[in-house]
Amino acid sequence: MSTMSRATRRYITMLVLVLALIAGWSWFWSYAAGKVQTAVEGWRAREAQAGRIYACGSEEYGGYPFRFELQCDQASALFRNSQQPVEVKARGILVAAQVYQPNLLIGEIHGPLTVAAQGQSPELIVNWKLFQTSVRGTPRKPERVSLVLDRPVVDRVDNGQPRMVLRADHAEIHGRMAEGSAADHPAIEIGLRLEGALAPGIAAAAAQPVDATVDTVLRGLSDFSPKPWHERFRQMQQAGGSIDVVQARLQQGETLAVGTGSISINPSGRMQGQLNMTIAGLEPFLKSIGAQQMVQNSKAVDKLAGVLDRLSPGLGSVAREQVGANISAGINLIGQQTKLEGRPAVILPLRFDDGAMFLGPIPLGQAPALF
Repeated sequence: MSTMSRATRRYITMLVLVLALIAGWSWFWSYAAGKVQTAVEGWRAREAQAGRIYACGSEEYGGYPFRFELQCDQASALFRNSQQPVEVKARGILVAAQVYQPNLLIGEIHGPLTVAAQGQSPELIVNWKLFQTSVRGTPRKPERVSLVLDRPVVDRVDNGQPRMVLRADHAEIHGRMAEGSAADHPAIEIGLRLEGALAPGIAAAAAQPVDATVDTVLRGLSDFSPKPWHERFRQMQQAGGSIDVVQARLQQGETLAVGTGSISINPSGRMQGQLNMTIAGLEPFLKSIGAQQMVQNSKAVDKLAGVLDRLSPGLGSVAREQVGANISAGINLIGQQTKLEGRPAVILPLRFDDGAMFLGPIPLGQAPALF
């Protein structure tokens, strides 16, 4: 009987300890969650003083027992500190942090996401199947940021009608502080990964899906305080900064290209600079973008055809038909011959001139202005 009593006492003692542990942990979680909520409210107040207002239509804290979660429905951000106030809205955001790792925030954003001038209709609409984020660090000292999207679609709204700018099967953006700090002239590494991307406004990316890996370093920022990206690019331009392409790899069908270089931003917000590209499988790419027609319809050929027609009517049309007939062979003669992953390749410049893109002499389209 006494043995049973001792066993019973042990069980009761263990039960009391477990209950005390649960009660203690519950108190700790509740206390810490309150601190998190207070910190979020304080951060919002500081941001509002700087002209950046973050709001939720409704919000809820949860995640017990091992996480802290914030569910924000009808999320919005208003940036009043830009030249033209910008408003960003999303259907909802879920942010979570583990109790034992509070400086790593994992999030999920529910679309669509819209970007508009304050009080105006959306200018940009972004949608996706899945959008996940992770942020390491603190708002004052961010270290790494990652955005991962499945099936993103970006539409620009013109005269009330959405027009697709980009769609992809998968997209990732990874950023980290490479030099300096968020408050003092940071250099920021940004890596972009795209799978199955199409961009109808760019001839080179309109005909066939593109897989791309691009690693860059942004230089010329005075700080990394929260602000719209067009304001950051304007800041870079004014400081004489650059977008250094450390490595780029693009594949489209049979065409493979790799390259490096540096791009600056002119006062109009357009890209200016050059990447040195090594390209294997150039001919199918030129056919897919209609390079022969581009050359035949260029201003230089128009001028030549006009001169020939004055010498002999119809001679200009004959010349126009012949121009570009062997364009890939001509470009191969212009570029330096080499090998890329065991395949014959040619080295050509990819030039940006006031936003207009050229591969050697071939126009590829117009890159959008950065501000």
